[in-house]
Order: sequence, then C-alpha cells, then structure tokens
Amino acid sequence: MIITKSPLRLTLGGGGTDLASYYSEHEGFCISAAIDKYVYITLHENFINEIWLKYSQTEHVKNVDDIQHPIFREVFRTLGMSNNWLEISSLADIPAGTGLGSSGSFTTALLKAMHIYKSDITSTRTLAEEACDIEITKLGSRIGKQDQYIAAYGGITCMTFRKDGYVWVEPLNISRQDLYSLEDNLAMFFTGYSHSASEILREQDDKSRAGSKAMTENLHEVKRMGYESRDALEHGRLDDFAEIMNLHWKRKKERSGGMSNPQIDEWYECALKNGAIGGKLIGAGGGGFLLFYCRDKIKLRKAMNHAGLTEVRFRFDPQGTRTAF
Repeated sequence: MIITKSPLRLTLGGGGTDLASYYSEHEGFCISAAIDKYVYITLHENFINEIWLKYSQTEHVKNVDDIQHPIFREVFRTLGMSNNWLEISSLADIPAGTGLGSSGSFTTALLKAMHIYKSDITSTRTLAEEACDIEITKLGSRIGKQDQYIAAYGGITCMTFRKDGYVWVEPLNISRQDLYSLEDNLAMFFTGYSHSASEILREQDDKSRAGSKAMTENLHEVKRMGYESRDALEHGRLDDFAEIMNLHWKRKKERSGGMSNPQIDEWYECALKNGAIGGKLIGAGGGGFLLFYCRDKIKLRKAMNHAGLTEVRFRFDPQGTRTAF
C-alpha cells in the first residue's frame, strides 16, 4: 500500500501571470501558499488483471488507453506503466473546482505514488515539471503553472515564470512571527459555487494571445502588485498586504465578467464592513472560496455565518507533495 498526499493552495499575489500567453512575452510572478488541506492518492496491487480507478466515479479497464479520466490515463502513459494489477483511489479534503488548485495537487500526488511504485527517485522540480507537462502540454488545459509547483514544493513560495518556460522558485523571506500573524489573521469562507479554472481562464488566455492591450496592462499591474505583496509580507507590513489584496481583486474582476457575480460582490462588501481589511476570491474566479485578511476575525465570522457562508480553517503547509504511508 502506498499513500501520498499533496497540499491545496492559496494565491497571495500575482495570480494570472503564470499562463504562457503572458509570461512567454513579459515574464510572470506570483506568491502561492500551500495549506493543510490535501488531495490523497492510495495505490496497491490487486488480484484481478484490471486497472481499478476510484475517484468521483469508478473505472475497471483492461488497457491504459481505455481509461476515461484524462490525468490518470496520461500519467500511466508518461511513466510507461502497463501493469494491469493496480487499484488507485483518490480522496480530497475539499471538493474540486473550488479555486484551491486541486487538479495540480491531484496530478503531483498521483505522479509521486506511481514513481514510488516504480522505485524511481524524483526531485521536487521533476514532479512539478511532469505535472505541468501532463496538464498543460499533453491535455491542453488552459491553466498556469503555479498549482503544480506549489503543490510539489509547499510552503509560501515566490515563483518567477521566465520567458523560456523555466520556473524560478524561492521561499518567501518572512519572519516566523509575521508568518504566525498572517496565518492567524486570514480567514477563508466557502461560497458554495464551483467552477472550471480552465474555462474561466480561457478568456484571459485568448485575449493575451490576441495581443489585447487592456489585458496585458491589467496583468502588468497584477504582477507589480505581486512584487508589492512580497515586499509588504517580508517587511512585516501585513495591513499593507491586505490593502493590496483588495486592489488585486478589483483588477482581477476587470479581466472577465465571469470572475464574480452580484452575490459574491455582496458577501465581499459585507466582509469589509465587518472586520476585513481586504480580500479576494481564490483561484480563477467565478466561485470557490473568499479569502480575507481581517482585524476582527470574530466579527467577520459572525457576519459571514449570518450570510450563510461556511468557514474552512487552515494552517500553512511547509512540505509539499510527500509520502504519507
């Protein structure tokens, strides 16, 4: 029995600049934080000459090419796996499509489990690169690279997406005390909506590929705010970071009409009136989780609970994708 787990993530700055349509021309930058909510993969050999896959559905197939789940199928192909005596299951602490990068976490956890089964020695970078290659290159998902990298590396990580596709990774240089304060003052609430990140990012990607001046300028500003967020966090100016979050959310909504809706906007304004300094919707937009930095978390919790939103409490995860058993 092999069990692996991979953390979900929060984007703290620069989100959207990790798509190739932007960084291949201008270079991208974002700050991402792994949290203690996970996607789990369990793998073991069975006694039937079939591949058994269990996720939101169940598949029993004889051949790899018959696998319907695209990521399962491409991981088998990429690693040259032809063993039909495997049973693989996927579980997650939080549902997919909620803006926390679950697809990248799923892919890295699955790759980790399969490499262990094959007795391969793989680096963290290799894991992230393989996951990006499978999701973006082979499956053509219109997504960026941050999800796979933060899932693999963990921690609070700064990523520079170079024009040639290389991702430079370095930890955020934040003091332990400021890290604890940041963790204590962030609060996350589930909106009840789910979405497809690939579909929502398609509009941004199409506009960037078409050379849209407005989209390019928007992403330039988002990248600049990503750098400002890093500076604020590394120098302990957490209230400044919260204000930048608020500005980032306003710019993010300008990129697509699908980023928000009247109900999400109403909840957001309610939060700002009840203890939050700044916040944003996590992920590509359209649903998932609202994340706030607050001065008065008790007041914010009461207001959001009254509005019908469920809080999901979390801590940062320093380790990234790893073996659980």
